[in-house]
Amino acid sequence: MSENLEKKRKQLIFRSWHRGTREMDLILGSFADKHVPKMTEDDLTEFEALLEISDPELYNWYLQKEHVPKDLKSPLTEAYLKHQVA
Repeated sequence: MSENLEKKRKQLIFRSWHRGTREMDLILGSFADKHVPKMTEDDLTEFEALLEISDPELYNWYLQKEHVPKDLKSPLTEAYLKHQVA
């Protein structure tokens, strides 16, 4: 089981760094580097779903140009919104 979780973590980190737009690569990639290693299996599933959201939408949430839909608000999305790119 832990091998599968480690594989999933690596895949999610890779996907986070290879979004298609440089801005989102930096934001989600650095977020993944920091948070994915500590995530539970449920957190990883939620993060995987977050990665399915388009770059423009995630970027607008991050810049606070749009609000996160109520059904997607969670501790994970709050951590994403508070994440500071170094």
